[in-house]
Amino acid sequence: MKQATLVIRPIVAAMTLAVAALALSPVAGADLTGNINVVSKYVLRGITNGTGYGTENNGSAVQGGFDYSSASGLYAGYWGSNLSYVGTQNGNIFSGFESDLYAGYKGKAGAFTFGAGLIKYAYTAVDNSDGTELSLTAGMGNLSLLVDYLLQDVVWGNKGDTYFNLGYSQPLPSDFTVAANAMYYMYKKDGRFITDTSPSTEEKSAFRGLSLGISHPLGKTGGTMGLTVTGGGKDRFGVYQKYMPVLNFGMTF
Repeated sequence: MKQATLVIRPIVAAMTLAVAALALSPVAGADLTGNINVVSKYVLRGITNGTGYGTENNGSAVQGGFDYSSASGLYAGYWGSNLSYVGTQNGNIFSGFESDLYAGYKGKAGAFTFGAGLIKYAYTAVDNSDGTELSLTAGMGNLSLLVDYLLQDVVWGNKGDTYFNLGYSQPLPSDFTVAANAMYYMYKKDGRFITDTSPSTEEKSAFRGLSLGISHPLGKTGGTMGLTVTGGGKDRFGVYQKYMPVLNFGMTF
């Protein structure tokens, strides 16, 4: 745990400084928003089937949080979701809760957007899962790229695991919006919790899956309803992920 502690301390300090900087930003140049979302299934990074820590929630989930940003480009926020896992022994179901804290900076140069930040994942009732990722973003027009780099070993990943997400969104007639994402992972094969004991099955890298969704606002309520189909990739052990539809209803306020 000593190494993990050395990693987390500067990360927490950096996030604290970012939040403090936002708190000192002029009110006129700051923006505070909240959100709540209900999904038929919590699908994370293309994982639609599996046991243990594979699928975040095997039923519906209620999610939400808030975001605070300043005109300077600094931002911070919180996001949470209930969890429900199928256990690896006897098919037991156990519940938990995920809380994500994040802070960073977003900028723009002409039509090009970019950002860098840290995400702290904290879990209730899920042991050895708290971790931190470095998150980098870039965008141009309707295209976006997300890169997340895991900074410590946890039960769901090894230090150095890197996730890539290439996204595209396009407005359609009648206020519909379509969004597509292609996901890819690069894995570190020997960590504290996920060890290199099965070199014939554990992947060094793998295409994680595709997602295609369509959404539409619900009048002037501030709500949005959508349908997303995700799947077609593999997890770190080469298990194919079936395509799965997910319904969602969200509101921003």
